[in-house]
Amino acid sequence: MRNESSPLSGELFAELTGQTESHLVSCNSRESEHGAQVLIHADALKPFLRLRDKARQAGFELAIASSFRGFDRQQHIWQQKAAGKRPVFGVDGKPLDPRALSDEQLLWAILRWSALPGASRHHWGSDLDVYDAAAVDDDYRLQLVPEEYAPSGPFGLFRQWLDTLIEEGEAEGFFHPYARDLGAVAPEPWHISYRPVAQRYQALFDAEVFQQLLASGAWPLSGEIQRHADDIYRRYVQLEPA
Repeated sequence: MRNESSPLSGELFAELTGQTESHLVSCNSRESEHGAQVLIHADALKPFLRLRDKARQAGFELAIASSFRGFDRQQHIWQQKAAGKRPVFGVDGKPLDPRALSDEQLLWAILRWSALPGASRHHWGSDLDVYDAAAVDDDYRLQLVPEEYAPSGPFGLFRQWLDTLIEEGEAEGFFHPYARDLGAVAPEPWHISYRPVAQRYQALFDAEVFQQLLASGAWPLSGEIQRHADDIYRRYVQLEPA
């Protein structure tokens, strides 16, 4: 927890909640060649490039599917899912019918796969969704689902290599924040996080900041979010076990 005598600055709050890009730099990546801007935290850029070099030496092309995602984009995803305009999935990854769910059930279903706007690790620029571009054709439609990273999937060997590198402490500071199912966020073998930056932001993102976030705007299911705020903060922001 922060010392109350040292309040969080407006700029740092904006960094934590995806409302500024001041902490980010452009990353020269495969995606940038196709017109999409890939942004990463300035402190994570060189470690990522070193990790990409290691992947290349091992026969993989480490590519970024998703890096920084701003608050507005995350809020749009939430609005689409709450309105039934974007798929919502169950614990098993199978599609659900939002019309058949209560507001509380819909809240947990969305949180399983999509972070609350302002509380996504992708806001920090420290977290990336990655894949092996060398394993698929250029027109491959990436889905970021567990089947793609299973042993028989196109990224199975890449996942095994990356997991081993992380376990051996040789992944340039990157790790899997969602490696295990703790009963909240679904496991994501494609999601890596640069620990030095992510740990700093996660420590700053205390309960006071979370309440400030909830008070700063409104989004679908806000009543259920407020009702379960403590549980959401503990399990989905701080990643504590259920």
